[in-house]
Amino acid sequence: MSVLFVDQKMAQEDGSPVTSSAMYFPGLGSPYPWLSPGIGSPYPWLRELKSEERGLCLIQLLQGCAHHVASGSIEQANVWLEQISQLASAGGDTMQRIAAYFTEALADRMLKGLPGLYKALNSTKLSSIAEEIHIKRLFFDLCPFLKLSYVITNQAIVEAMEGEKMVHIIDLHSFEPAQWINLIQTLNARPEGPPHLRITGIHEHKEVLEQMAARLTEEAEKHDIPFQFNAIVSKLENLDVESLRVKTGEALAVCSVLQLHSLLATDDDMTRRKSPLATNNLQKVMHINKRTLGEWLEKDPISAYCLSPDSSLSPLSLGASPKMGSFLTALWGLSPKLMVITEQESNHNGHTLMDRIIEALHYYAALFDCLESTVSRASMERQKVEKMLFGEEIKNIISCEGTDRKERHEKLEKWILRLELSGFGRVQLSYHGRMQAKKMLRDYGYDGYEIKEDNGCLVICWHDRPLFSVSAWRFRRYE
Repeated sequence: MSVLFVDQKMAQEDGSPVTSSAMYFPGLGSPYPWLSPGIGSPYPWLRELKSEERGLCLIQLLQGCAHHVASGSIEQANVWLEQISQLASAGGDTMQRIAAYFTEALADRMLKGLPGLYKALNSTKLSSIAEEIHIKRLFFDLCPFLKLSYVITNQAIVEAMEGEKMVHIIDLHSFEPAQWINLIQTLNARPEGPPHLRITGIHEHKEVLEQMAARLTEEAEKHDIPFQFNAIVSKLENLDVESLRVKTGEALAVCSVLQLHSLLATDDDMTRRKSPLATNNLQKVMHINKRTLGEWLEKDPISAYCLSPDSSLSPLSLGASPKMGSFLTALWGLSPKLMVITEQESNHNGHTLMDRIIEALHYYAALFDCLESTVSRASMERQKVEKMLFGEEIKNIISCEGTDRKERHEKLEKWILRLELSGFGRVQLSYHGRMQAKKMLRDYGYDGYEIKEDNGCLVICWHDRPLFSVSAWRFRRYE
């Protein structure tokens, strides 16, 4: 089902906007006055709507509720949440499931306005690293996205490291051994023989790294490959790059899978100030590649000439996160031969709540639809991924602000600009890597997925909807 959003603002006679009190359903004919704020409980026959009608109803109810949450109209938002609850279900069809998690996120945001109540309700919540890893591995098993990322990344590493005798890989979020087991096996088959391989794994939990080290060491010994695993216990945001200990003579590759966007988390007030880092970025780009800014100006001349810090592709907006800027600069200083980055292909880092909600509805509708196409609705594994991975991401995007909002996904075009401004040169992902990814989809019987090329990068799509991007980069000296 395609997601349709209706502008809820109507113009008064004096031209000023007002929020409409009744919502209309395209294709269903007349307005539904029972969707008006302030009218009591919904009628029981709401539950008897057909799937398509219910989906349209939920989309508009969610959008209306979000407007009230964004404007601080808690009582009105509560009325809309009550009506949505009649239709939403974590065990229903795609739209019912999405609505369940979006209403939970909206309610969570409302509760944060009552900090005492919010803290009391969340004071006994338990978090388990074992459960977190389990959920991520369920996502790996149920969806092809991480598998595709690993296949594309490993092929890029093998191509970049051809002939190298000492290879060092830095894994910015080291929890899944499958990727590096595959790489060890591939390197072992090199005509010139395997290199000395060192992997530096970064994770905030020591036990995760200990498990990684044991499993990869076992695999390397099986193939008689010289191997060393260097564990660094740290959150990415607190990582001391000097602790990575890159040795002279090592060919370095950096791998980041769904991690870099978290470094964009910052005090949102900073986006309204002029960041000195943005000025430095503009100076860098003139030295690195004169065409970079020129191409960007040609692509988006209006936004470019405005150079607003709030513009989605403005170099000034890229300087809003000092953590991201300093981190990329530190990585650049390591002179990596290759850096491969996988990120969500969506803009969940908008400045307004409504922008984030609408973009997230489109994005997660596609992700939920992926699972709907292959996994039973009754599957506990599916429900765990939807609740504990997708649901928590949705909650973070909608409910959190400031440094607590970690899920700041951005689109490939912005990552390209940010990385070029930081001194990296793009590496075109090979045709062979793309063919390997497509072969994996066929071998596993994944229907409906596409691998598309975009400016030398690869985009993983569900039908025509881009969901994840993979891009490759290298160290480039200033001219």
